[in-house]
Amino acid sequence: MPDDLQTSAVPADVPSQPTVHPLRWWPAAALLLLMAALRYGLGSAESPSLSMMMLAFMGPAAVCLLILIWWCFGSAAAVREKAIGLIGLVLIAVLSVAFMHQSLQGMATVIMVVPTGIALFTVALILFSRQPKWRLPVALVAAAIGFGFWNLKQSEGVTGQFESQLLWRWQPTAEQSYLKELASRETTKPVDGGDVITLADAQWPAFRGADRNGVVRGVALMEDWDTTPPALVWKHRIGPAWSSFAVAGNRIYTQEQRGDEEAVLCLDADTGRSIWTHAYPSRFWEAIGGAGPRATPTYADEGLFALGADGILMALDPADGTLRWERDLKDDARRDPPQWGFSSSPLVVDGKVIVHAGGEDDLGLLAYEAIDGSIAWSVPSGDHSYSSAQLAEFFGTAGILMMTNQALQFVSIADGSTIWQHDWPVENYRAIQPLVVSDMVLIGTSLGEGTRKIQVIWNEPDTTWSTIERWTSLDLKPDYNDYVVADGFLYGFDRNIFACIDLKSGQRQWKRGRYGNGQVLLLADADQLLVSSEKGEVVLLRANPEQLQETTRFQALDGKTWNHPVLVGDRLYIRNAQEAACYQMPLKKNETPEQDLAAK
Repeated sequence: MPDDLQTSAVPADVPSQPTVHPLRWWPAAALLLLMAALRYGLGSAESPSLSMMMLAFMGPAAVCLLILIWWCFGSAAAVREKAIGLIGLVLIAVLSVAFMHQSLQGMATVIMVVPTGIALFTVALILFSRQPKWRLPVALVAAAIGFGFWNLKQSEGVTGQFESQLLWRWQPTAEQSYLKELASRETTKPVDGGDVITLADAQWPAFRGADRNGVVRGVALMEDWDTTPPALVWKHRIGPAWSSFAVAGNRIYTQEQRGDEEAVLCLDADTGRSIWTHAYPSRFWEAIGGAGPRATPTYADEGLFALGADGILMALDPADGTLRWERDLKDDARRDPPQWGFSSSPLVVDGKVIVHAGGEDDLGLLAYEAIDGSIAWSVPSGDHSYSSAQLAEFFGTAGILMMTNQALQFVSIADGSTIWQHDWPVENYRAIQPLVVSDMVLIGTSLGEGTRKIQVIWNEPDTTWSTIERWTSLDLKPDYNDYVVADGFLYGFDRNIFACIDLKSGQRQWKRGRYGNGQVLLLADADQLLVSSEKGEVVLLRANPEQLQETTRFQALDGKTWNHPVLVGDRLYIRNAQEAACYQMPLKKNETPEQDLAAK
């Protein structure tokens, strides 16, 4: 070979090109796909179990840990690059969390903030995997954008599907807007509410009515609201709470949060204006439901009784709101508030005020003397429940039903002793009322556990009680959405879709109503169902077991609406965590004024 060909390949003075070390990016891409599948695949399942939900929410954070392991041990990056990337990522996360709005700290950080920041960090590394000079700076900038985005946001809770409700940080929340408006109302003179009536004359004295079953009698609504629309009587801002209303005469009672105070309100039914307010220092907040009371006041001959989310139980004069006595469940039950706050609407019977506290040992279900607040008795009753005690009767024996995470109890009014108990322990929570149908009781359980029908049996010869499970159905899986029974069929929410099942078999008839996590009332004399949707719509259905038969609807409120509506005569009282309203509903023409007055 000629010498000039042997020596002309590469001049000696030309520097060699640096070796490019691309990242081993495909494991990171696979982990990002896994993260998306967990969050948007499992998270959007129609009726996820508790384990599925936990995997959907916490799984992406676990994948983030796997991504960090990949970066440190499987990415093929240089040691120095790995160290700088890890330290930079941690510093960005720490600074972001330190300046984050309080509503996004805690679990929201784990569920939303960390996955966003680390996902963007990983995407940038993948896109610039063959550019060592730029990939880490770009990835850290991307992480800063991912984490920093959440510093511009605040949360107002989540929907029933656990979709975050976010505002820009500089936007006023509904509560802040209400407090500003409330300050301008301070000089407004309260209205005269008229005379206080007896319990016997109260139209809707307690949560879901006198029997806590959501049944309205003596009312039939017109079924074309486009032609004859409901008339707005009044609408006002209100403080956050998931309380419903108690109605007695021309007064309606509810609860709200006012900054650092909880308040019990008495409003004029015709105008919505304040008759009186009893406020006291207390604030409960959690990331899903937000701030405010969860329970509903109870109207009784002995007074007005209310329970705040932080555990303050009080007796008030229904005429002017004067405090008669006050107890703190945190002290009496020796426990902190449950995860979503104390939610037991007081039951008043035979001079006793009964609430669920869920304390250890015998401090679960507590009965207080209505006259002075002294403890009459207390008995074990699970360690948490978001349901309320209710009066029931089986085979001539009256007692108190209480549904907890452990069982359905039926106890004596006099001393709380157990009459019978049906054990059905669950890991998650129960939030709706047991529904009594003759000698049967329906037990609803959240997060995929379904509904069970039990039969109560009284064995007269040996004077013993027992219960038998008749069926457990996964065709109706309520969460915090109570159901109703009409003509042998059960109507309610299967998670967030309205459905009907056969009361005899527990088998589904239909499932079609896309109303979110709403609530329902039964207009028993008209075979009508009045549904309030999660988005604030009011929908009228016929109680038809063959198909979903929607007749009409209208938009009543703005914002997430989880509160139970109340229908008294032709007046619909409805509220959510930001506004309350009253509508005059069009009655069927064959209902006379006398019937209307009797219904009221």
